Amino acid sequence: MTPDELSRALGAALHAAVADGSLDLPADAVPDTVHVERPRQREHGDWATNVALQLGKKAGTTPRALAEDLARRLVETEGVRSADVAGPGFLNITLDAAAAGELARTIVTAGSSYGRGDAEAGKRVNLEFVSANPTGPIHIGGVRWAAVGDSLARVLEASGADVTREYYFNDHGAQIDRFARSLLARAKGEEAPEDGYGGQYISDIADAVIADCVAAGDPDPRTLDDAAAQEVFRSRGVDRMFGEIKASLHDFGVDFDVYFHEDHLHETGAVDRAVARLREAGHVYEADGATWLRTTEFGDDKDRVIIKSDGDAAYIAGDIAYYLDKRERGADDVIIMLGADHHGYVARMMAVCAAFGDTPEKNLQILIGQMVNLVKDGDAVRMSKRAGTVVTLEDLVEAVGVDAARYSLARSSVDSSIDLDLDLLARSTNENPVYYVQYAHARTVNVARNAASHGVARLTDDGAEAFDPALLDQPTEAALLGRLTEFPRIVAQAAELREPHRVARYLEALAGDYHKWYGECRVTPLGEEPVTDTHRTRLWLNDATRQVLANGLGLLGVSAPERM
Repeated sequence: MTPDELSRALGAALHAAVADGSLDLPADAVPDTVHVERPRQREHGDWATNVALQLGKKAGTTPRALAEDLARRLVETEGVRSADVAGPGFLNITLDAAAAGELARTIVTAGSSYGRGDAEAGKRVNLEFVSANPTGPIHIGGVRWAAVGDSLARVLEASGADVTREYYFNDHGAQIDRFARSLLARAKGEEAPEDGYGGQYISDIADAVIADCVAAGDPDPRTLDDAAAQEVFRSRGVDRMFGEIKASLHDFGVDFDVYFHEDHLHETGAVDRAVARLREAGHVYEADGATWLRTTEFGDDKDRVIIKSDGDAAYIAGDIAYYLDKRERGADDVIIMLGADHHGYVARMMAVCAAFGDTPEKNLQILIGQMVNLVKDGDAVRMSKRAGTVVTLEDLVEAVGVDAARYSLARSSVDSSIDLDLDLLARSTNENPVYYVQYAHARTVNVARNAASHGVARLTDDGAEAFDPALLDQPTEAALLGRLTEFPRIVAQAAELREPHRVARYLEALAGDYHKWYGECRVTPLGEEPVTDTHRTRLWLNDATRQVLANGLGLLGVSAPERM
């Protein structure tokens, strides 16, 4: 029996109580399904619900009396072994072994679709993440967003959402000018400008731009005047840098559906149109020669200049136009993932969202990520061989590999800083969380391989299923089945809360339950012991665990190896 089936059984019991007059509530006030969750203490049963606490007083009875009535009705449901009332009205439910064990067959049959749901179905989500300026390699903070953002996209898609992964290409403004000046200076053998960029990558890109020009039959930019040369380095250098960024992300398993250029907003008049729309809504005014947005009406600490006194658009004007553009492209939810230095950005953009008539924290959601610190040999890792000033995506992947990098960055809540121990992540030990989970998957494959060599199969010789769920009656089997049952709820919760780290933490708990089960319950017979239905049924449980581990790792963009 799955949690959904139990939820529906509880809903049916409530409706039956209304129908026979035991429960004094209108039928439309009674849910068709009831929320159930795993008890914190295993001895309290397989599932628990507080629905009696929620409905008891509304129905003119005590929660405990309602829980006792539900318990009497529920024990008549096939698959429910017992239902016990605890405290003021909690209902603890225990399934019989056959009902619990049936989940193994459900998971194997569902395959890669197990865990997927429809909680976000019909919702179009625009998810913007990474969006590093094309002025250098992606630093470690951006790498965290690459891992978390792509995992969140996968989790949302698994919950039914239509997700657009979007990268905001900042090709407008002073940073690009500094980048071009830095390339030109390096090409001329000069030091980078004081406000410019350093690192070996600047020399590499400057050399590549010169080589590209020569190969194309264009003048060597070093022979041009500074203004013309700087423009060459701007256009070709940005293309080169962004090409490297795309390639690095692709190698990290991250690709985007849309690469949106900031220049597009200014070239197409999108900024002017967004300002005009806000002006029509009465939220724009003129003062001190500038144009202001009255964001204080929507919770911001001060109004914001959107067009400066010199007529140029303020930085926030581009953000306003970009948000509107996403909504006009059909996004129901706009999710933006930003670094820890963007806290001040949240209130003003939520005000912008409200000024357009949208709902903050719904139509616009902003996730702020905290710092990532790398540690090796007990000391902080601070500088890149190539970038010179920051640790990059390539540095992390070179140190620990893609899987360990992605998993370790996605397994923690983004609102907490994390320290990544590079020595730990490179070890093949249980202390390394990604190894611990991947090893569990490899072990399930090895168990299935050994089972086949001993003649243990999920099917009999005539093709029938050799599966008796009632045989999965050991404590470690009950614990493992209970954990497997939780996977769809974990995925839905991770999508709803925008917290893909919940999937990683779940996988670690599942791996722990599997390793304990492996130590106590054999799938293959010992010595001359004959193959029994217990062995065959346990193989179903083994393979169900393998499927869930693979599905969960897939949601994090991490491989599920068959050998380690």
